[in-house]
Amino acid sequence: MAKKLTRRHLLGLTVAAVGGVTAVATGAYLGTTADSQPDRPSADPPRTYRDRPYWEASYSGGPVDVKPLSPGRPGKDYTPVVVPTGYTLPWKIVDGVKVFHLIAEEVDHAFDAGLRAKSWGYNGHVNSTVMEAVEGERVRIYATNRLPVATSVHWHGIYLPNGMDGVGGLTQPYIKPGETAKYEFTLRQHGTFMFHSHHDEMTQMGMGLIGMFVIHPRNPAPEYHVDRDFAILLSEWDIPVGTARPNTLEMTDFNVLTMNGKVFPSTGPLICRTGDKVRIRLGNLGAMDHHPIHIHGYHFRVTATDGEDIPLSAQWPETTVLVGVGQTRTIEFITDAPGDWAFHCHMTHHVMNQMGHEFPNMVGVKPGELDEKIRPLLPGYMTMGHTGMDMGRMAEVMPMPANSIPMKGAVGPFGDYISMGGMFTIIKVRDRLKSYEKDPGWYQHPRGTVALKASAAELDRDGIDIYALTAKAVNGAPKDSASGPGSRGHVSPTPTPGHTHQ
Repeated sequence: MAKKLTRRHLLGLTVAAVGGVTAVATGAYLGTTADSQPDRPSADPPRTYRDRPYWEASYSGGPVDVKPLSPGRPGKDYTPVVVPTGYTLPWKIVDGVKVFHLIAEEVDHAFDAGLRAKSWGYNGHVNSTVMEAVEGERVRIYATNRLPVATSVHWHGIYLPNGMDGVGGLTQPYIKPGETAKYEFTLRQHGTFMFHSHHDEMTQMGMGLIGMFVIHPRNPAPEYHVDRDFAILLSEWDIPVGTARPNTLEMTDFNVLTMNGKVFPSTGPLICRTGDKVRIRLGNLGAMDHHPIHIHGYHFRVTATDGEDIPLSAQWPETTVLVGVGQTRTIEFITDAPGDWAFHCHMTHHVMNQMGHEFPNMVGVKPGELDEKIRPLLPGYMTMGHTGMDMGRMAEVMPMPANSIPMKGAVGPFGDYISMGGMFTIIKVRDRLKSYEKDPGWYQHPRGTVALKASAAELDRDGIDIYALTAKAVNGAPKDSASGPGSRGHVSPTPTPGHTHQ
């Protein structure tokens, strides 16, 4: 009679099976085989992903002999990405190799009107230079150093020979001031990647030496096609008010948060037609902060990470995607709802600028006659922050310090201020769009589709009493006082004209 298996026996068998599979997979990865270990059972055929063994010797980018394919052509082999306010690095073909020239240099960079800083960037652009290629191509990248210090370029997440990885002092000599180094490798993957300095990273990345590297797939499946393909690089800065250079020593309180090197309203809108299939590639090479990027009016699918595409069965819907430091995330959706839709980081301090970080907590302070008493001594004095941090409006009535920006924002279509700055932009979706290249202006809402001030007739119709006591007013009233509309001593406020107070 067969012996009955207990839960402990089953657990032991399971652990043994898992251990065996792990050992076989590890052995295959390290180059050993079942033939060299006759005491072990033969392994099952390896799992595959896209007709490729899940673990293979070249999985992590070992230097393998790969024959390059012909260079891809924009508009034919791939749809070029759109870089709002940014720059796509030009290239040329030399003997079948795609050649780029990357230049690290100081840039007098404008984050927005009112704030400039002596930053460092690639090819005259700060945090917004994008390189674009196709899987299978051979690329040759010359990196010229016009900085006063040594640098290097790391190709973040890209499979390549170790000596091309770009870690100064470890995998290559420094690129000294005035020198030009050559990187060359064959692209054996596709996806959204990044590049950045890998020497004195805190300083050099903090000064702006970061970019995005988009590698399109070779012979993509039909579902890969999109109508609009955007690239946005996220970053953070500390630029104290009145200064002209970023403070790269800051670790916690960054006061300038950018998309492609700009703050709202200088961030470029993402312009789409109704019904477009849209891809947005997000990369984060900031110093410390992760960014939960949120879209209004839609949900999207997270379709790729910086490691690989996510299979359709594993994609998930979101309205906010967390982009961690050093990560890229790709999202896709269909613009089926026209309008001006906000697209921003959901960390509230990340949609503020410098002036929102420079004040003590004044919320709830009652200044009384303080302003009038101080103005004879300090003309133009204004107590700020006691009702919130609407710095954009304050900037209209008081002078700002040199080389600084308040909350900034912009006047919107209703004459009110959009009190946002930093990592904020607008996805503009239109039914009848003449051109992707021209900002279509503010959305014209169909009649009856805007949240407007309620009329007295509407309030009366729906029985809305704007003078009704709230739970706080009732529960917070003294025990011996009137606590309700029918109590003695209760006096209703005077109703507004045309509205009957119930």
